[in-house]
Amino acid sequence: MQRNLLLEEKIFGITSKSEFEELALELFRFQFEHCEIYRLFSKKTGRINPSRLSEIPFLPISFFKTHRVSCSNKREDLLFQSSGTTHTGRSKHAVAYREIYDRSFETIYRQFIGDPEDQVILALLPNYLEQGNSSLVYMVDSLIKKSNCSLSTFVLNEVEDLMHKYKTALEIGKNVVIFGVSYALLDLAALGLDLSKALIIETGGMKGRRKEMTKEELQREIKNGLKVDFVSSEYGMTELLSQSYSKEDGLFELPNWMNILIRDMNDPFYYLENGKTGGINVIDFANIYSCSFIATQDLGKIEHGKLKIMGRFDNADIRGCNLLVQ
Repeated sequence: MQRNLLLEEKIFGITSKSEFEELALELFRFQFEHCEIYRLFSKKTGRINPSRLSEIPFLPISFFKTHRVSCSNKREDLLFQSSGTTHTGRSKHAVAYREIYDRSFETIYRQFIGDPEDQVILALLPNYLEQGNSSLVYMVDSLIKKSNCSLSTFVLNEVEDLMHKYKTALEIGKNVVIFGVSYALLDLAALGLDLSKALIIETGGMKGRRKEMTKEELQREIKNGLKVDFVSSEYGMTELLSQSYSKEDGLFELPNWMNILIRDMNDPFYYLENGKTGGINVIDFANIYSCSFIATQDLGKIEHGKLKIMGRFDNADIRGCNLLVQ
């Protein structure tokens, strides 16, 4: 399979819903032809010639644990693995061309969070660093480098160092962004530190380090402990090359090359209207060389054109995607 530069440019240049649906069908045909496991799955569903977006089959996300989901035979540029905490294995995502991931996450970050060059970026992601091959660590490390500031770094348990970098950043007129896994942010909050001028981005669950709690409880503890007005969240996963971010309203906004369909929990081919809770199906065109149509194990609904995460299916693995049951 040759790299399809024309299709890549279409993906990142999309501007309308009609373009999105047309491109979704084109991408389905491309991946049906080149991704063996997706082709076999589509044939099993009987949906091999969709004429509209709602007819496209969505590959269960668990296939990334058991199969190589790829359109390319070339050696991947990057191989990401999930931060699984169970014995069912870690998902693997073979990324054929790293430039596509770089372009996707950087464009999204600049759109929803800001320019890294104006920021000091601090990262509290100990478990991701420990397990290795993390798409989140790769992304944050790239953003740290883009900030072009020696203060930006990964932080483990060096609270004094974190506070020094935070205060120094403010003194030199930089915005401070702190990425953190939930339990690490709670550890900080318990110390009563004043990080009121930072944007806190929560990136995942407890990883077995603390008891699970509702999103509301989690954010209240972090807000009160760190004296911030709100806590942002990042919705991303190993199996996707795009992310979305929430702000004050707690709802996740999507780039133009992503969309969400909410499926009925008992009928995976029936989609629910806005405001109804169901399983989250993600369309991510940045997954051009793997599979762009993923049925996740997450629960959510669409409110005001944005995504609200409600939790996970009961039998789903506990993983780091902001999936705390509300």
